[in-house]
Amino acid sequence: MTTQHIFKTALVIACSLGFTACSLKEDLGSNLNQSQADSLIKASQLLGTAYDNLQNAYQDFSQTWGMCEITTDEALGPTRGKDWDDNGVWRALHQHQWTADHAHIQNTFSALLLEQFSATNVLAFHPTPRQEAEARFLRAFSMFAVIDLYGQVPFRQPGDNLLEAPKVYKAAEGLDFIVSELNAIMANLPDRVTAKDAFVASKDAARFLLMKIYLNKGAFLNRKAPTFDAADMQKVISLADELTASGYSIQTNYFENFAKDNDAKSHENIFTQQNGPGISNIRNGNNVYCRWMCTLHYSQNPSGWNGFTTLSNFYNSFEATDTRKGGAYPGVTNVSGLRVGFLVGQQFDQNGNKILDRSKRPLIFTPEVELRATGDQVEMSGIRVVKYPPDMGSAGSEATNDFVFFRYADALLMKAEAQIRTSNTAGALLIVNDLRAKRGATPLPSIDLTKMLAERGRELYWEGWRRQDLIRFGKFLDAWQLKDASDPKYLLFPIPTSDLAVNKNLVQNPGY
Repeated sequence: MTTQHIFKTALVIACSLGFTACSLKEDLGSNLNQSQADSLIKASQLLGTAYDNLQNAYQDFSQTWGMCEITTDEALGPTRGKDWDDNGVWRALHQHQWTADHAHIQNTFSALLLEQFSATNVLAFHPTPRQEAEARFLRAFSMFAVIDLYGQVPFRQPGDNLLEAPKVYKAAEGLDFIVSELNAIMANLPDRVTAKDAFVASKDAARFLLMKIYLNKGAFLNRKAPTFDAADMQKVISLADELTASGYSIQTNYFENFAKDNDAKSHENIFTQQNGPGISNIRNGNNVYCRWMCTLHYSQNPSGWNGFTTLSNFYNSFEATDTRKGGAYPGVTNVSGLRVGFLVGQQFDQNGNKILDRSKRPLIFTPEVELRATGDQVEMSGIRVVKYPPDMGSAGSEATNDFVFFRYADALLMKAEAQIRTSNTAGALLIVNDLRAKRGATPLPSIDLTKMLAERGRELYWEGWRRQDLIRFGKFLDAWQLKDASDPKYLLFPIPTSDLAVNKNLVQNPGY
């Protein structure tokens, strides 16, 4: 095979993986030998794997999402008769009673570290500058999540001795490393051109992650009493302005950000995971369908698993006119009768007929819900949530809804919060009321941190940010529905017992 043929083969493989193809011609000439071409192919394959492995860490509802939502006032995983008990793991999360042997805490730690390993592995195979930048972004993203959840993160560089335990960054050192990484790779990350490109790590994705770091840094370093440096808040504001300059705008229909064609319709999505047939073995049969299956009843279409709910106090924080509460959605409601957003009361099919439960009683979702549902509550209790309009044309797990990590509305609310924390409440109120107007909600007469937290809840419910927000606002330990006030040790999750046993550099978090 000639050098030119080797180069063309590498291009074809990279294009088929869906990543970095645009950069190859820019970064490489045709003077590749066999070894260089093989390395290029391997880097492309490994980068695809790193993107794939976001699936389990984030789309699987039992891992990062469950730890960041079921632990809050937005979500509940009730035991329903004999269903959904799972040795009490969901109840333990909501009531803040978990231990270092909690299965989901262990699995999440492993999945996030696997993502970090997958991204780091790319760097050992001579990637192009753009491939390297994308891999380092994915590594930074997973490291940020580990620090958020566990307060420390194991770390290896390519070439480190695998027989030695990896070093461990504490929060301050880890955040400094992530910030330096994101700034170092910024120039080599691609621009996000259209919504179709949102699944690729971009400059805007890096800007958004930097915003999260600067906004949360004081909370990560002192969770019991967060502080907010004015210079960090100004960086949040400046980065938000850079995102605005990229051309994002608030979506007219809120749920188009999460629909089966959100890759084409959304003007808000900054970073997503691409899902659907023909992408990769993992993302052909993806987990985004769990977003509706874990909450819908067996008798609905799609037929769900009759699980998670929201809580009535959270639901009642929405105005009646707020479009984020949901309603009919084309391609879903006219096909199955299913509405999106919050489902409460009698449920109907597409012909207006009442849906019945398995005992042939009218299926009526009640605001009341208990940690252990019995009797009628087993099938009917709790307000259900459909944030992602189901892809009615998919075969189960082949849904084409791209999973949303970063969204422009969140960036605007982060900017508004930073303005409040630097005494610019007038500027923050303009941002919040502009967003509320687009969502059909009435303007607020004033804004403060309490109202900001509530607005973040309404805009970002079930997107995986609630735990982080409650900690930053000093509310995570408070009592709420079906949860008493909790011990400060629960501001961090424990390091899993099995990981402590294999890495001498990990230290168990206080109280566990």
